[in-house]
Formats: sequence, C-alpha cells, structure tokens
Amino acid sequence: MDRLASGEITIVVDVLPDADSDADAISAQATAAGSVVLQGGLRSASVTADAALAEQHRRGARTSIVVIACGATDAAGTRFAVEDILGAGAVIDALAVRGIDHTSPEAAAACEAFRGLRSAARHLLTASATGQAWLEAGRRDDVLAAASVDADSPV
Repeated sequence: MDRLASGEITIVVDVLPDADSDADAISAQATAAGSVVLQGGLRSASVTADAALAEQHRRGARTSIVVIACGATDAAGTRFAVEDILGAGAVIDALAVRGIDHTSPEAAAACEAFRGLRSAARHLLTASATGQAWLEAGRRDDVLAAASVDADSPV
C-alpha cells in the first residue's frame, strides 16, 4: 500500500471482498492524501465513471484518476485477483466511454481484459480462487450478483 500512485480521484475496486481486504486501508490512505475516493467494480462501473466525471466537472480542470484493483490476501500474502482486474477494467472502459481515456499501460491492459472477457465474467468469477471460496461458503448468488455489469443504478 505504500506504493499507491497519487491521484485527485482514487477508485478502489474489490469485487469479492474477503475479511482481509485492503480496500478500507487503501481508501483511508488515499483520503489522507487528499484524494476523493470512490468504490467501483463490475456492478457499478458506469455509476462510478459518472461520479468521477462529475468530480472532474466540479473541479473545472483535468483530474488525475487512479484505479486500484485490490487483489486478495491468502496464506502467502497478497495475490492477483482476476475479479478485481475485470472490475477495474470495467471502470476504465466506462471512463473511456465518457471521454476520460488517457491511461497507463496497466489500465489499458485491464480495460482490454474486461472488453475481451466481459461475456465470461460470471464464469471467471465463479472459477476464481476467491469465487471458489465464496461458493464453498454458500455464497454463489453473491458471486453471480457481483459479476453483473452495471447492475447498480445511480442514487
């Protein structure tokens, strides 16, 4: 977490949060650094992008946006979590649709992963390590709900 890029807006993506999620710590660190923090993912990609665009308009200037795919924690430490890469990619894709499209190579790769694998999101989430843990805990419906792209509507 000590290597977080600074941004005026930080979007934290934790699609299938576990008990050891770093999302809260990342959010707190970004807030302490003066960033506006948003939570994003597959379900809320468009809503999150709309909120980021509204913040940019409120500022009246180009605004740096950092999208962080949290990953997951296992016995060996932090590991790659495909669900968070797909969620980050969905948010980045939604930002691009709104004209916010200057991205890092990592952001571009996450976006293209989402675009190419969007139709397989449900399968990928249920097959992921975190998804499998949720299925074993009887949370299949929660995993499938988390895989629904843009299911959340604006409040």
